Amino acid sequence: MLIAGFPAGPWGTNCYVVSTGPGNECVVIDPGKDSASGVDQVVREHRLKPVAVLVTHGHIDHMWCVAPVAGSYDATAWIHPSDRHLLTDPMAGMSRESTQMLLGGNYEWAEPDDVRELSDSQTLEIAGIDFAVDHTPGHTEGSVTFRSPYGALAGQPEISEVMFSGDLLFAGSIGRTDLPGGDHAKMLQSLSQKVLPLADDIVVLPGHGEQTSIGRERATNPFLADLVDQGTAGRVTRGL
Repeated sequence: MLIAGFPAGPWGTNCYVVSTGPGNECVVIDPGKDSASGVDQVVREHRLKPVAVLVTHGHIDHMWCVAPVAGSYDATAWIHPSDRHLLTDPMAGMSRESTQMLLGGNYEWAEPDDVRELSDSQTLEIAGIDFAVDHTPGHTEGSVTFRSPYGALAGQPEISEVMFSGDLLFAGSIGRTDLPGGDHAKMLQSLSQKVLPLADDIVVLPGHGEQTSIGRERATNPFLADLVDQGTAGRVTRGL
């Protein structure tokens, strides 16, 4: 399994290109600002064909280049319906600081030609890879995560899955909930119901910062520790 990730743009948003291997179809996850050239570099280096763009949530730092990337490769864009309006009106989900960064720019936003909507517990079969979709509101109403089997495809049986967590879960932290559409109570519920029950060995590839694992975050992330102490979720352990 090939996963190429790189930070892009002023917010350092991680964009990921995922494929079963060189020369195959691929999926692009969260192409934010200034990510199109990085996607193109990965695609050319590994001789890939993007067929889908997956969006973890509608904030501008994660979807700035959705339309350009999808349009360049004739790929389908996938987003949760609760965040779909942000594809054409990203300012509705921005903070004052982010808005000020863009003042003076002449920006126009439009949906890609082919947009499809995600649903909770859905499994997407794209480019030879299964992506399990979990609706995880809190950072935005339409936030989702994507989980894919990893060990069998990568020859690393100690890692059962990888999770593209967007801005739900970071190494040592969680996503903010003070932006338009944010809801702290829903964030805690998403973490409790959709993160804590997962296996420890799952590798977390977040929207910002370094990769981590469910086991590491369960043991060291203060936000998850509070939920564990409250006994709000079950636990599955494997590997790590």
